[in-house]
This record gives sequence, C-alpha cells and structure tokens, in this order.
Amino acid sequence: MPAPLLVLDLDGTLLDTAPDLLGALNTLLDQEGLPAVDRSAVKNNFGQGARALIVEGFRRADRPLPVEALEPLTDRFIALYAGRIADETRPFPGAIAALDRLSARGIRFAVCTNKRKHLALPLLDALGLAGRFDAVLGGDSLPVRKPHPDHLTGTIEAAGGVSSATVMVGDSDADVAAAHGAGVPVIGVTFGYTARPIAEFGPTATIDHFDAIDATLARISPAFEAALS
Repeated sequence: MPAPLLVLDLDGTLLDTAPDLLGALNTLLDQEGLPAVDRSAVKNNFGQGARALIVEGFRRADRPLPVEALEPLTDRFIALYAGRIADETRPFPGAIAALDRLSARGIRFAVCTNKRKHLALPLLDALGLAGRFDAVLGGDSLPVRKPHPDHLTGTIEAAGGVSSATVMVGDSDADVAAAHGAGVPVIGVTFGYTARPIAEFGPTATIDHFDAIDATLARISPAFEAALS
C-alpha cells in the first residue's frame, strides 16, 4: 500500500499569497490611472484567479471594463505577479511545522491548485518548498481543473498515490467539490479566501490552524490514523 498522501491547495490553504496578488493588482490599476484597493476590498477574489481580481478592481473604480480588454489586462497582471511572486507571500501559521511532523511519519505531499503551473512551481521554489512535493499540478496541467474531480485524481496518480489513502486540504467550494467527486476526504481550512464559511460547503472536517491537522487526519482517514498512531 502506498504511503498516505496529503494533497494541498495553494492560495488560501498552504500559502497566504494575497499580499503579492494585491501588489500586482494595484500596480496594474496605477498603470491604468485607477486608485489602489486594499486587501479587504478584494479579499473574496484572491482565490478566484486573475480575471476576478481585475474585474473587481475596475468595478470599484467605476471604470467600465470592455470584454475585449480583459485578456490583455490579464496577461499584464500575470507578468507583474510573476515579477514579485514571493516578495510577501508566506506559508500560513503552522503549515511548515505540520509538513515536518507529517513527513517524519512517512506521509507524502502533493499540490493541486488552479493557479497556473508556471506560477505555482516558481513560487514553491522561491519559498524553498518545491522539493517537499511528489507532484504539483496547476490549473493548466490537465484538460480540467477543480472543481472537476479529475484534477484531484490526476494529482494523486502523478504523485504515485491511491485515493483510498489520500486526504485533500483546501479553502474553497472547488476543493470540496473535487474531493467529494473523487471520493476523497477533505479538510477545509477556515482561514482561506472563500467568501462563505468553508463549513457551508460540506467538507469532511475543518481546521482553524495547521496545529490541528494531525489529529484531524487520524480521525477522518484510516490510512492516516495508522501512520500517525
């Protein structure tokens, strides 16, 4: 039986990427002659991709945004974000200590994120985390992405895992839906970027801090219980 596999979402789950996303957005808005926005104004858009951030930034400035302008603006945003990919981004409190504890018990890790892979990999590398993961699949790695379950099952396969010994961790309805569709238990983190409380989406369990993940994994998955006992 393969070792237990913990599959983590990236933005809003493992990493607080909001500061660098906000920095890229405000640079773009400044280039367009628009006022900056603060984190609270777009806090529900960080996990929804570049387009959602741009649309909200323009909406708050009362600037009409023609459909044809969104693609080039998105390309510029991505370039700005790539240039500051890990300036202020940090793991959420307790995340690295949790990976250390779980790794010591033989648990392996993978990332399943809707972030483009060419951004996810340099981000993890810049933070010294890339080597911890047996697979990293982005939103452009497969023909589908979360909430489609094949994005998660494809990540499990790429990491050499099996669904029966896998748990997903995420902060959004897309993470929960993908896990349910793949038949995998899912832990929802309450500190992520979703506009609604994560519990409303029906995860198997929730945690408020990574300090609680060990006991939660042991409770919801026999494979993790055996590894952590």
